[in-house]
Formats: sequence, structure tokens, C-alpha cells
Amino acid sequence: MAKLNVNIGALSLKNPVMTASGTFGYGIEFEDFIDLGGLGGIIVKGTTLKPRQGNDYPRMAETASGMLNCVGLQNKGVDYFCEHIYPQIKDIDTNMIVNVSGSSPEDYAECAARIDALDKIPAIELNISCPNVKDGGMAFGVTCAGASSVVKAVRQAYRKTLIVKLSPNVTDIAEIARAVEAEGADSVSLINTLMGMAIDVEKRKKVLSIGTGGLSGPCVKPVALRMVNQVAKAVRIPVVGLGGISTAKDALEFLMAGATAIEIGTANFLDPAVTIKVRDGINEWLDVHGCQDIHEIIGCV
Repeated sequence: MAKLNVNIGALSLKNPVMTASGTFGYGIEFEDFIDLGGLGGIIVKGTTLKPRQGNDYPRMAETASGMLNCVGLQNKGVDYFCEHIYPQIKDIDTNMIVNVSGSSPEDYAECAARIDALDKIPAIELNISCPNVKDGGMAFGVTCAGASSVVKAVRQAYRKTLIVKLSPNVTDIAEIARAVEAEGADSVSLINTLMGMAIDVEKRKKVLSIGTGGLSGPCVKPVALRMVNQVAKAVRIPVVGLGGISTAKDALEFLMAGATAIEIGTANFLDPAVTIKVRDGINEWLDVHGCQDIHEIIGCV
């Protein structure tokens, strides 16, 4: 069996397979299907300083080889997470990582500071790229100045591993990656969803309640793979790749493109055990090809 352990900053992962925020709940929803301790990390659903109701329904739509969503970061807020969710997940034998979002740099920083106090949450993923929140999210992630302002504020309030999730809805994603690296990001993850739309031709109206939503699933993989490769060449910090990964082959492509670890998102809705299957598939490929350590293939193209 090959060595699968990788490091994201000071964060040690037993293997490179993690879950993408918003697709795996808080992890405990999947414990009847897989051994959660068999994953490198679980990134729980988005958390904000104050509770959010999310967007009106309908907020999901199927597309060819993917899906659109405009859920809008529905959650009960960071205080509820700390008091009610954290006690349920703190002893899961893997890295429990919280995805943090907000409407201002101050919101992000305060939310991150409260999570920083939780001993068994070793990292956060900073969502500066969510396209579903009208008064924040994507607005920060599409400019270097906006991205830098959030990362700078959070870095002053948060001591542990900081992963910054990047938006693909930009002209030059490598430029944004370098900007957040300069402000102290320990890693970047990409891509978040692409902006998309669906129209009901019988009703002659847009399908989603707010008109547009985030496109995810296998259809975005070629775009994600290209962006991961670009960013991996542009920064010195580790890159976490995601976007359309549903098989071990997909994951291997991202690793070869330069990702140190990967996240699986939409595929969890189709197969709740996909993460473990991908982990085992990576190991099998390495064995078949005579690789002793996963680092032999990271960034090999």
C-alpha cells in the first residue's frame, strides 16, 4: 500500500480525499454509509456569523452532467454551530474543517475567531467565492483587493490552518491566488461553482428563485482542472482541487495537475460512499503503477 498522507500547511491528512462544503452536511449524516475516519478531512457546510435563511425555493435544478444550486448558505450561525454541532463532531477521527462565509471582512474575522477557540477544529476554509449570496461572497472573490481584504482580516483573528476557496468567475484566477497567498493563506482550494442559469420553456421563466445559481458536477471538471494547474504553477502554498470529481481517475488528474489534496462534492448526492471508493481507487492505481508515495505523482504534468 502506497503512502497517501499529505500536508496542507500545518494540517496533516491521512490521505488526500476530503469532502466539499455544502455536499456532506456536518459529516454525521453520512456515518451510516462510510467510516468517516477513513477520509483525509471533512469540510462541513458553510457557517456565517449570524443565521441565514437561504434563498427561496426552487433553489436546485438538474443540468446536463451537473446541477445548479442557489441555496444561499442556509445555516443557524456560528454560535449554534459551536454549542450544538461541535460537540457531535469533535471526536470524529479525521480533520473537521469549517467553511466560513460572511458579508464583510469584519463578519468573516469574527466568525473565524469563534471557531479558532474550538480545540478540535484544526482549519477553516474561507469562502470568498460563493455566487449565491447577494451582499457578499462573490464580490470579495473576484478582485485582488476584495480577496486580500478578507484574508487579511481573518489572518489577524485566526491562528490555525487557513484555506481560501477561490471563485472561477474571474479573468485571472492565478492573480487572485497570489493575492491571498501574500496575505497569509496557508492553502487555496478551487474551484467553487461556475455561475449558470436554467429556463423553463413552458413557463417561460427562470427555474431558480433568484435567476442564477452555482453550476457543479462533472460538466465543470475540465475548467476546474485547467485552473488548478494554473494556480499550482503560480503559488508556493498547497492547492486543493475540486470540481466534478466523481472517480479515482478524476482525482488522479487533479493530483497530477498540481493539487496536493482534492474535495468531492456533487458526487456525494449520487453515491454516499464515493469518497472511500475514490480513496481506494487512488491507492490501487499507485500500487499498479509501482508508486510508493502519492507525492510521486503530485504535479507531475
